[in-house]
Amino acid sequence: MVSKRKKKYTTGEAAQFMTRKAALKKLQLSLNDFRKLCILKGIYPREPRNRKRAQKGNTNIKTLYHVKDIQFLLHEPIIWKLRDYKIFNKKVGRARALKDFEKLRRYLDNHPTLKLDHIVKERYPTFIDALRDLDDCLTLCFLFSTFPSLAHVPRDQSALCTRLTLEFMHAVIEAKALRKVFISIKGYYFQVEIKGVTITWIVPHHFSFAPQNKAEVDFKLMSTFVQFYTIMLGFINFRIYHSLNLYYPPKFSAAAPSDSEKSLVDEEVFVAERVAALNFPLSKTSNESVDDDLEIDSFQTGEQDADKIEEAKKDAEKIKKLKTLFKGMKFFLNREVPREPLTFIIRCFGGEVSWDKTLFVGSTFDENDESITHQIVDRPSMEKQYISRYYIQPQWVFDSVNTRELLPVNKYFMGETLPPHLSPFIDKDRDQQYIPPEERGFMIPQYLRNNTRKTKSQMTAMKMMTEMKREKKRLRMDSKRKKIKK
Repeated sequence: MVSKRKKKYTTGEAAQFMTRKAALKKLQLSLNDFRKLCILKGIYPREPRNRKRAQKGNTNIKTLYHVKDIQFLLHEPIIWKLRDYKIFNKKVGRARALKDFEKLRRYLDNHPTLKLDHIVKERYPTFIDALRDLDDCLTLCFLFSTFPSLAHVPRDQSALCTRLTLEFMHAVIEAKALRKVFISIKGYYFQVEIKGVTITWIVPHHFSFAPQNKAEVDFKLMSTFVQFYTIMLGFINFRIYHSLNLYYPPKFSAAAPSDSEKSLVDEEVFVAERVAALNFPLSKTSNESVDDDLEIDSFQTGEQDADKIEEAKKDAEKIKKLKTLFKGMKFFLNREVPREPLTFIIRCFGGEVSWDKTLFVGSTFDENDESITHQIVDRPSMEKQYISRYYIQPQWVFDSVNTRELLPVNKYFMGETLPPHLSPFIDKDRDQQYIPPEERGFMIPQYLRNNTRKTKSQMTAMKMMTEMKREKKRLRMDSKRKKIKK
């Protein structure tokens, strides 16, 4: 029996892909609802190997989706909620046009609500999966927490982002999970380690102006991402708090700032209260201490594995010391210093921090306290100074965290020209790339200090020393030649 010949573009890539227009027709949704659904479910356009074959002979560039992805969306209960929203908007518009305010109030009281809990559980089956995808979530939530009320960003969404990000920062402080910090033109980079997962995010600089209102920034689209991320961050905060024996939502063990103190706020109220909340410890459900220190087992294996185990042990010891880097120190912040990142960093490493209570809410001790060890200042000079403390610039805190030891304060005094602020996110074992001379100068004594034998790292350090000498010699020769030419 002769089999029928299959029609063209019914098999292979042509049957695997579907255009966006066909997907909208199949799902019976508008373009805005389809975009929202794809963001919430984590479905993105695909690139075929042969575009002409996937588009059934059409050579124009079109947005293509997998047929399986669209079939997956067909069974999503959110589609019915999106259709309910469409019907709700029509009813509200009609009641408003007819000025039937009784019906309008009834419709608004019974408006449909979109629940995304099941999508978070579906996209992230385990807690570790959610932590691995937390970088973008935190960056966007911290960005939205700084926004005022915009056209497509509801005020309650910004307030929710503020609350959730503050809860996460408290969890990092209690777990002492902060590892690296960096100041850039974009904002403050923070890197934490939770359950063995490294999470990096950016906190934007706080400026007192509205974000750009240009057409190329689609705030409505970003708001849809945030709508999902807030639910996800809420789940993660709940899990972290319970693993640390903390109440959720958080409860403060010390007295929170009173309403009478709010009249003393100089900057925006929500920023002042946010930083004030960071300065108070949280109350725990039980007095049992949660010990997250890793115990590294040593097995009798080869030399390479033994070296790796030794390195892991050294790293674990360094992290243990890092967690108590500022323990027993008291910091006082001047008014010109960025308070939120410094309060967060100092409290993560066991230090105490305060500021002038006549300017901002939430101070714990005054400037005239004799037990203050460091005062962070960002001005050339001060009239009144105490002999019992160091007056340093904010960069000292960031650099000390990245080097995992307390740096000498003489380079960071008031009015001093600061050393370069080096990024901690660069791999030190890189080859054939430019390394700044300041970074080389820091790396060489560290290598010589850590390695007693002539290991590979010491050999590289010696090579770098010779390279630096050659570079200095070359610079001297260049300067002499220029003088001779003049």
